[in-house]
Parts: sequence; structure tokens; C-alpha cells
Amino acid sequence: MWWFVALLRQNDQMFTYKLSELNKDDPAYEQKLWQITNDRERKTIQYIGEGATFLLLILAGAVFVYRVTRKQIRLQYQQQNFMMAVTHELKTPIAITQLNLETLQKRKLDEAQQKKLVTVALQETNRLNVLTNNILIASQLESGSYAINKQELDLSKLVNNSAKEFAVRFSGRSIQKDIDENIIVNGETLLLQMLVNNLVDNALKYSPVEKPVTVILKQTAKKAILQVIDEGAGITPEEKKKVFQKFYRSGNEATRTAKGTGLGLYLCKRIAHDHKGTVELKNNQPHGCIFTVILNRL
Repeated sequence: MWWFVALLRQNDQMFTYKLSELNKDDPAYEQKLWQITNDRERKTIQYIGEGATFLLLILAGAVFVYRVTRKQIRLQYQQQNFMMAVTHELKTPIAITQLNLETLQKRKLDEAQQKKLVTVALQETNRLNVLTNNILIASQLESGSYAINKQELDLSKLVNNSAKEFAVRFSGRSIQKDIDENIIVNGETLLLQMLVNNLVDNALKYSPVEKPVTVILKQTAKKAILQVIDEGAGITPEEKKKVFQKFYRSGNEATRTAKGTGLGLYLCKRIAHDHKGTVELKNNQPHGCIFTVILNRL
């Protein structure tokens, strides 16, 4: 603005100076006056154009810097939450496994007690394995270093086995199944298994223990449709747009009670996309969530 005002002032001064140099008795006075006035107007338009251009460039740069800074701050906050969540997720299974092994080492227990402690230790080890796989594969998929090896696979068998494994691991929970047989898709077993496991685990995590989790797999002429339905508290409309973002978790990390790292649903969306499919989130009635994955059938 200072530069613009200074140029306008200089233009006015030059106009006044040239005007004072004119001789009214000169036969070409009118023509010279018109030329001086025209030069003044042309310069004014030029300065306005240049000033507007520079102003727009400055505003565009400011908006860009603001957006980049805001994104960086948000990413830093999410990474901080992720580190807190991972630390908590690692400490719990390690502590439980260590305690069980020390108990087996120091005490003489009957066979049933030993089996129970070993089972719990294996479950916690499996939790660690799932966590590390999620982190590793999320990093590889994002960097493009993961080579997806697709082949024909029986999605019905994969989903059924996953539901059975969760029923064994969470024997106190009700996992209901409605799975059509012989649904064949083109995909990678490991990634699709991870997608199903993350959806079921998420449903169990965020729904009351007395409420069932339903796993449905149906087919149309060209599509395989997987639905994981829970009867939890549900997700607000504002958060529905964010739950598939990397590291995102609802609530405050310091007071949140639900386990997780914020990678599960991000991986689900990424895996579905890499298999040319989609994943959607809708409300369950009267409460809860319905996650729907649509993949191409063979």
C-alpha cells in the first residue's frame, strides 16, 4: 500500500509539473494537455494493475503458508497422539505377557492354570503382532514400497475364518454371521484379512460387551458387499469425515479409554482403494455404525 500510494503521489507531482510547463498560448496546448492527462490516467491504471497483482500474489502466498503451517501443526499433534497411543498399546501386552511368564517360572501351577496363562500370553502376543503389522504395512503402503500380490481368493472363507477367530478370542462377546458362500475376488490375502480384522476389532472396541457385532457378506452380479455392524455409541457427522484419516482418533488421548493407534480405519480405506473398492460409514438404527466395503467380484 505504501508503494502504491508513493507511486500515485509521484504521478500526481509529475502531472502538476508538466502542466505548469505548458503555455496556454501555444497552438498545440489542447493536444499537449490531453497527452499529459492521458499519460497520468494510463500510469494510474498501470499502478493499480501492478498493485492488485502483487497484492493477490502476497495474499495467495499468505494463504499457502497458513495452510501448510496448519497442516504441519495438525500432523504434529496427530503424531504426538499416535506415539502416546503406541506406547500405551505396547506397554499393556508386554506387561501382561511378562507377568504371566514370571508367574509360570516362579510358581508351580496346575495344568488348567498354566494353560490359561499361556493362552492369555499368546493373545497379548497376537495383539503385538497385529499392532506392528498395522504400523509396518501403513508405512509401506504410503511410501509405495509395498508390492501388492493379487490373486484369486475365497472372500467368504476369509471373512468366516476371521469371525471365528474373534469369537474364540472374545468368547464373552456375541459375533453374528451372515455370509454367502463362494464369493471370489482378486486381491491379496494378507491385506484383505487385515481389512476385515480391523473392521471387526473396531466394532468390538467401540460397542458395549452385551451388544452383538454382526458380520455380513453378500454378493450381487458384479460386487462383493461386506458389512460390519455394531450397536455402539456411533460417530458424529463431524467425525465421519475424519475417521479414515491417518492417526485420527476421536476424543482426547490423555483421557480416552478405547485402545487403538488411529491406523485401523485408515488402513481399511487404503486397502479397499488399492483393490479398486470403496469403504463407507453409515449410521445403524437406533444407534451404532455400519461399515460397508464394496469390492469387485470375479
